[in-house]
Amino acid sequence: MFPEIIKLLFQGIEETAIMVAVSTCIATAVGIPLGITLVATSRGHILENAFINRVLGTVINIIRSIPFIILMVAIIPFTRIVAGTSIGTTAACVPLTIVAIPFLSRLVETSVRDVDYGLVEAAQSMGASPLQIIYKVLLPEALPTLINNITVLVVNLIGSSAMAGAIGGGGLGDIAIRYGYQRFRADVMLATIVILIIGVNLIQACGDFLSHKTNKK
Repeated sequence: MFPEIIKLLFQGIEETAIMVAVSTCIATAVGIPLGITLVATSRGHILENAFINRVLGTVINIIRSIPFIILMVAIIPFTRIVAGTSIGTTAACVPLTIVAIPFLSRLVETSVRDVDYGLVEAAQSMGASPLQIIYKVLLPEALPTLINNITVLVVNLIGSSAMAGAIGGGGLGDIAIRYGYQRFRADVMLATIVILIIGVNLIQACGDFLSHKTNKK
């Protein structure tokens, strides 16, 4: 494999890492509160509000129903406004973040909903406010599965970031298409696949370790 290809692969790893890291951080900051809101505003819960719950749920379902490749193309004008361009690593972060937020929020909703409601009732009987219940009961109890949720999100974003290469999003996907597929370089294609497999397995191992540690506590 030529030195310039190896240099491109390292550049692709860096670009993919940036896309996934930025999208994960923003999605975590927005998706976790959204997921908790979906649970808290549901029927019979601490902040029951049918209107908010229904609106949030509908918006999340609409975004989740759009295939990622179509979403990337559909929001190109919005991507240009936010990132100043529609191609490259920075531009790819926009659709990746948009698709990651509702995905994570639904995972978080499931995790928080699985927390024993008896703990919530016990906190309410002691005079805890809804915010105190969220921060001192729901989040701590759901923490191990929340870590698993973020791990699943990161793995999915790695796959989506590779797909972003189809429309010039940069990263390993772009290298696999331009240098592997279009130039019939099987070695480049194989190298990108191996790198992605290694990356996914490392992230999954880290997520499993952190989840296990928090679960033991």
